Amino acid sequence: MEEITEGVNNIAIAGDTQKKNRIQVSNTKKPLFFYVNLAKRYMQQHNEVELSALGMAISTVVSVAEILKNNGFAVEKKIMTSTVEIRDESRGRPISKAKIEIVLGKTEKFDELMAAAAEERAGNSEEQS
Repeated sequence: MEEITEGVNNIAIAGDTQKKNRIQVSNTKKPLFFYVNLAKRYMQQHNEVELSALGMAISTVVSVAEILKNNGFAVEKKIMTSTVEIRDESRGRPISKAKIEIVLGKTEKFDELMAAAAEERAGNSEEQS
C-alpha cells in the first residue's frame, strides 16, 4: 500500500512540472530581452511568472528577474535553489547541476507601465509611416 501512495505522490509532482506560467530558461543564444518580454506576457496572463534554470543558465534567470524588478514590473515572491541529478549519456553516470526557481509577481504599477510602453510603440510606428 505504501508503494501505491508513493506512486500517486510522484505523479502529482510530475504533473506539477508543466505549469502554464513557468519559463524554463536554457543556455541557448536567445537574447536576454526575449525572456524579459516573455515574462511580461506571462505576468499579464497569470499575474505571476516562475523563471527556472539549470547550471550556466542561472545567470540569465537572475538578470531577467533583476531587469523586471528594477524597471518596476515585478516583485520577488519566492526564490528556491537546489541541485538536481542529471544523467550524463556520454559518461553514463549522474551529474549534479545547480537549479534556481524565481517566482515574480506583478507590481501595482505593472498594468500602467505596460500601457505606457504600448502607447510609446504605437507613437513610434505612426512617426515611421
